[in-house]
Amino acid sequence: MAQTQRSREEIAQRGKALYADRIRAQVETEENIGKMVIIDVDTEDYEVDPSGLESARQLHAKRPNAQLYGIRIGYRAADAIGGAMERTTP
Repeated sequence: MAQTQRSREEIAQRGKALYADRIRAQVETEENIGKMVIIDVDTEDYEVDPSGLESARQLHAKRPNAQLYGIRIGYRAADAIGGAMERTTP
């Protein structure tokens, strides 16, 4: 599969769509709430871990030029500075 260079906005848009349409139902479990899911927007591979760092490393080991998108499972944002993070699920 030939890789298409995408802008940050395109990566985010594709990552959000993949998460909503295919990945959320598989990973949004009680034990994963608060963990990070990192998605390769080209291959649709994904990994889950507490910080997202190990997942990104694993996906880059498979494909060094992978274009990755990350989201914190069960939250609207990946991180918060000086505020509270809002959950998307009860």
